[in-house]
Amino acid sequence: MTETTSEMRTATRTCPLCEAGCGLEITIARDEDGFERVQRIRGDMDDVFSHGFICPKGSTLKQLHDDPDRLRTPMIKRDGVHVAVTWVEAWEEIAARLPDVIDGHGRESIGVFIGNPGAHSLSAMTFSRALLTGLGTRARFSASTVDQMPRHVAAGHVFGSAVAVPVPDLDRTDHLVILGANPYASNGSLCTAPDFPGRLEAIQGRGGKVVVVDPRRSRTADHADEWISIRPGTDALLLAAIAQVLIGDGLADVGDHVRAYVGGLERLGSAFAPFTPEAVASPTGVAAATIRKMAQDLAAAPTAAVYGRIGTTTTEFGSTTSWLVDVVNTLSGNLDRPGGSMFATPVAGGATTRGRPGSGKGFQVGRGHSRVSGHPEVMGEYPVGSLAEEITTPGAGRLRALVTLAGNPVLSTPNSNQLASALDELEFMVSIDLYLNETTRHADVILPVPSQLERSHYDLLLLQFAIRNVANYSEPVLPLADGQPDEWEVISKLSLIAQGLGPDADPAIIDDMVIDGMIENAVKDEFSNVFGREPYELRGELDAMGRRGPERMIDFMLRTGPFGDGFGANLDGTSMDDLLDYPHGRDFGALVPRIPAILRTPTGRIELAPDVFVDDLGRLAAAVPALTERDFVLVGRRHLRSNNSWMHNIDVLVKGRQRCTLQVHPDDAHALGLNDGGVVRVTSRVGELVAPIEVTDAIRPGVVSLPHGWGHDLPGTQMRVAAEHAGVNANVLTDDQALDPLSGTSVLNGIPVSLEPA
Repeated sequence: MTETTSEMRTATRTCPLCEAGCGLEITIARDEDGFERVQRIRGDMDDVFSHGFICPKGSTLKQLHDDPDRLRTPMIKRDGVHVAVTWVEAWEEIAARLPDVIDGHGRESIGVFIGNPGAHSLSAMTFSRALLTGLGTRARFSASTVDQMPRHVAAGHVFGSAVAVPVPDLDRTDHLVILGANPYASNGSLCTAPDFPGRLEAIQGRGGKVVVVDPRRSRTADHADEWISIRPGTDALLLAAIAQVLIGDGLADVGDHVRAYVGGLERLGSAFAPFTPEAVASPTGVAAATIRKMAQDLAAAPTAAVYGRIGTTTTEFGSTTSWLVDVVNTLSGNLDRPGGSMFATPVAGGATTRGRPGSGKGFQVGRGHSRVSGHPEVMGEYPVGSLAEEITTPGAGRLRALVTLAGNPVLSTPNSNQLASALDELEFMVSIDLYLNETTRHADVILPVPSQLERSHYDLLLLQFAIRNVANYSEPVLPLADGQPDEWEVISKLSLIAQGLGPDADPAIIDDMVIDGMIENAVKDEFSNVFGREPYELRGELDAMGRRGPERMIDFMLRTGPFGDGFGANLDGTSMDDLLDYPHGRDFGALVPRIPAILRTPTGRIELAPDVFVDDLGRLAAAVPALTERDFVLVGRRHLRSNNSWMHNIDVLVKGRQRCTLQVHPDDAHALGLNDGGVVRVTSRVGELVAPIEVTDAIRPGVVSLPHGWGHDLPGTQMRVAAEHAGVNANVLTDDQALDPLSGTSVLNGIPVSLEPA
């Protein structure tokens, strides 16, 4: 909503820069020429979810919008140099070259990469599937396999749906164990919770306890009641030992509220028997007595929750670790109960609210395999770690073209130098992006999209993992620049060109096809609030509102969602018009128990002991010697002012002391002759780099840490501020062949490295 007084107005919106979903209050001034500029951004004190909280990133949307390096016109690479062109020229270039690749090599020769910012873009979330369908390829890759895919795999096997991800009920729990996450630096992830730090302090304020398990004494660990220093990559061993204690000591009790729906309990005792605290103490670096106490505290707490994030998922046992989080939460009696680990009810609906409640087709992987290394498909995509080999390896199905949507895989995925070289072997590449960055510099055509302030927003994906059932729709704060198509129009037109409709194709074709498909599915779903209705009737009501693109889709999702008005069936239900009347968001209440309705397993039960994970415990046990004997291992880290690679061109966020440093424990520094402020050469199986040294006792011996997303020193980019604070690219060291086999997720934490003075 916008309030106007004289030449100033105030707009409210949800911040689209990370998963927290904080509300912003934005003051805009109009100059004498009628041009509007953002004057101030601060937290929205009336936001129903964030209550005024804001981090340093949210206040920089103005700088992002005004950034002179942000692309405002398409670019075409001519004679190795990117030049600005008109939209007509850009579409004609794509229409001339993309069909040639398809005709010459087939649609399977086109690869697609969707980056992390796509999860924060309403247009990307609602139209990326149309792009994938239009391109007609199964060679799909995304940032998911360098991030959260193991969490989806675990949820899929256990609960039947990849988005049935339990989140810690932060506002009601008495005891929280955090593994591999640093919410004081990055808020939540797959746990949408504005002011995560404040919620942790509230746990302590009401007499509860916060425990952090991390190789680093992070900022979150500093504020916790207890920091447990663990060796990287061994979280699965720790959790398996906790489960063993819960079962072996008679502490396990799933609770009467879910007991009838839990399957596989009888298998767990023998499965976890080898993983006693004494057996895992050496590889984890956590004393057996500490592990036993962790299990006892979880069982004794009135309510408790275990929360694991990227430090646990980007390991060689990421999927099994995510499963063990669910196992421990269930065995301690804290699954699906207030104060424990619960499921959101997304206001716009989703896979856990549609169709028959309580059972479904379940979850499967391997409906295809990657061409070169045979990696199984997971959630319709292949490991991004295999993208380079799919481009460089000759043979049928070799990737000859690539489309990237809002991603920078040259900095964010493994063995970056290899991928950068591979991109140069493509016949054609198109990127939809705001910047000429380390990845898009390889593109033949770059299609810019509006800034975040010129787009509408609804956290369609992230609110499926929120700690409260809230909804907040944001209108664009500023109008589109002259001649700039909306992001959904860019995506749709590219899809139509790939289908052979030419450079003049109308994006409205895709828009209408998508909404008609959504309506058809809803009226055929006997559990929908519009079951049996006439599609033309619902389409007519939607069109009467004059909305197109994502707004029309979100309106339909809201109206057919669990709190929706059902197009008149529920007079108190929500809709787009309803949310427009609530500019600070609408709160539909705390999380409520959802088992059994949320389940989509064929048996209608929680599959607590799927074969895929029970069998993987053998691989985990066999890895103990290697995990114990490793010398130096590298882990990543996050910073409050950084978000992967895509906010490093904002001066206010990168100024100050250097943050792209290799953290080394004093004992290791002394043994190797390394000095604080000096430089060190770091070498892995696939690459090496030289980084500045930061000696600190906030990291355990034998572990070194380097933040990811840096390395802005490559030629051919157009990001002046980032280049001045280039840093080094940690993914030069990560190994493209090191994957979690159950999810295809790259190992970004626990990478074996060697160090020497440089």
